[in-house]
Amino acid sequence: MTDRKLLSMAAEAMANSYSPYSRFKVGAAIECTDGKVFSGCNIENSAFASTMCAEAAAIAVAVSAGERNFKRIAIISEGNTYCFPCGSCRQLLIEFAPDLEVLSARADGRYVSYSLSSLLPMAFGKEHMSNL
Repeated sequence: MTDRKLLSMAAEAMANSYSPYSRFKVGAAIECTDGKVFSGCNIENSAFASTMCAEAAAIAVAVSAGERNFKRIAIISEGNTYCFPCGSCRQLLIEFAPDLEVLSARADGRYVSYSLSSLLPMAFGKEHMSNL
């Protein structure tokens, strides 16, 4: 799958965003190593702690479908700046895919690519739990 196709799927998910408070719509599409793609959008809540990011929604759908191996994720918003995963989503993603490629896009379609490990250096991961 091309980067543009994955970004297009993230944009389609963004159209379903429920963001009445921030009005900051975000969509994400995560590609599994077997080629399957799962999408999600941000879902806000008046109790802000209950809000779900698009990346978290996409990974929740994928994991619920039994997927555990991810190749890359595309994230897009309606803003003029590149849309990156928040710290909480970076931690959630690194649980499953420390080598994940992150495509971060702007509304105009321009995007950049980073490795998840470069966005979350020295992350707390599964290896830290091996002594339990």
